[in-house]
Amino acid sequence: MPPAPTPRAAAALWDIATPVRPGPVRGVAMAGFRARAGGPYDLEVVPFPAVTVAVDLGDESLAVGGTEGRQEAGSVVAGLASHGLRGHGRDIECLQIRLSPVVAHAVLGPLADLDGGVVRLDDLAGRDAARLQERLRAAASWADRFAIAEAALARRHRDGPAVDPEVAFVWRQLVAHRGGVRIERLAGETGWSRKRLWSRFRGQIGLTPKHAARLVRFDHAAHRLAAGHRPALVAADAGYADQSHLHREVAAFAGMTPTAVAAAAWLTVDDDAWAAPGYLRAS
Repeated sequence: MPPAPTPRAAAALWDIATPVRPGPVRGVAMAGFRARAGGPYDLEVVPFPAVTVAVDLGDESLAVGGTEGRQEAGSVVAGLASHGLRGHGRDIECLQIRLSPVVAHAVLGPLADLDGGVVRLDDLAGRDAARLQERLRAAASWADRFAIAEAALARRHRDGPAVDPEVAFVWRQLVAHRGGVRIERLAGETGWSRKRLWSRFRGQIGLTPKHAARLVRFDHAAHRLAAGHRPALVAADAGYADQSHLHREVAAFAGMTPTAVAAAAWLTVDDDAWAAPGYLRAS
């Protein structure tokens, strides 16, 4: 396999399409990816606070595997805080959908069983997954693909189970404060006990509130590192106790050093594909 490209070169490997306007469901973002060369590609995934659906529009050319050795081909779903995931393939073309976990709960069902791993989309969406993939592959343009996916998501979101309002409130607060808010205070504001919040949030979002707060804070720090800021400044800005604390959290979530995260090819496309992180929030 050829050596990994530099971040700048990695970003140049992809043609990226994005919708011209927000879709009907808040808390959703989409981007279309088409490889400019045949590959092979091997891309390490940096965890982030959204559930990812990758719909393979090639000939089952996309595969995603984790540290436990399990690999899924075709259209997949990666849970929150997915650790050690790598994408592999040739001639890759796919639609990537990022869902706030509040939205993902309605669209895909309770997220606790994902546990930061990866599963096939049809394991969660059933026959809807095959129908969606077929229609997306037959579409004439990315604009048509986005419209098809938005309609499918809106339907499943309307008909699916909603998270508790208290759970949605806590998630929004974690995002708004970049993870820097006391969970006990949020529990008090919901009127729930800490134990009840822990249980309901874990069951519906897939992580405990504290783990979710750490993930949101890590995501902020990772993007600051990728933007070229020094680790010491990132640690202070993101609310870590010190630089060593930042190192430990980066290692826990990404299995890398802050220097490696700063150069991660996965983050180089964010300005093009995910410029507005509003998908993290949901009404």
